[in-house]
Amino acid sequence: MDLKTSKICIIGGGMMAENILRGLLRAQLIKPDQMTVSDINAERLTYIRDAFKVTTSRDNVDVAGKADIIILAVKPQSMKILLDEIKAVMSEKRLVISIAAGVKTRTLSDAAGGTARIVRTMPNIGAKVLASATAICQGPGATQDDMLTAEQIFEAIGSTVMVSEDLMDAVTGLSGSGPAYFFQFIEAMADAGVRAGLMRSVALKLAAQTCLGAAQLVLETGDHPAVLKDQVTSPAGTTIEGLRVLEQGAVRATIISAVSAAVERSKELGRG
Repeated sequence: MDLKTSKICIIGGGMMAENILRGLLRAQLIKPDQMTVSDINAERLTYIRDAFKVTTSRDNVDVAGKADIIILAVKPQSMKILLDEIKAVMSEKRLVISIAAGVKTRTLSDAAGGTARIVRTMPNIGAKVLASATAICQGPGATQDDMLTAEQIFEAIGSTVMVSEDLMDAVTGLSGSGPAYFFQFIEAMADAGVRAGLMRSVALKLAAQTCLGAAQLVLETGDHPAVLKDQVTSPAGTTIEGLRVLEQGAVRATIISAVSAAVERSKELGRG
């Protein structure tokens, strides 16, 4: 599907919808006149219309019925009501992309009468700075071309991976919830810097940039994190002493347990 000639609607005008819209426009994948955003909040729609010069509406059925691509960006608990509302216009002519955590593709397909082409995604808060880690999975009716279209959309706000749907709970626990773990880690590192005498602003900048640089090294070199760790760990030096304390605190095991707990919670929410 050619994004440059497609009509796209986003139902739900929250922060993630704004991030997707900003990314698509900044990457020049679409023009403002191709996009419509709908939401129940009139104030939010006014902001989006003024900021991005796109069409806005409070009529979900109307905007979905005119779109080639429908992006469902409402909260999971609001999804059933929305699907009941737009069911009549969810046909095989339209690609439906959901960003709702825990809502399975079969649920979306059944609500559409089994005809729409369904793709499920899981972006994360990094989308706010166009650095999302987004997982994409293929649902009923979706073609390989539909998957490439979804990939193109979400590459505009970061990087993407393709996974099977049975792994989406693992994605939610790892990259969906993961930014919060790093925020806490950065905060703790900054606190340690303050304790050692650094100004709060200096400590926070150093901690955040250190995490960013470490992540870029992993992504750009392709080296295993253990290899990179050894490159900064000198014999009898400061780094090995810090690593010793982390091991004493079972930080590695705690992180694994935290991600595992988030994965299990994602499964519980999906069953609910």
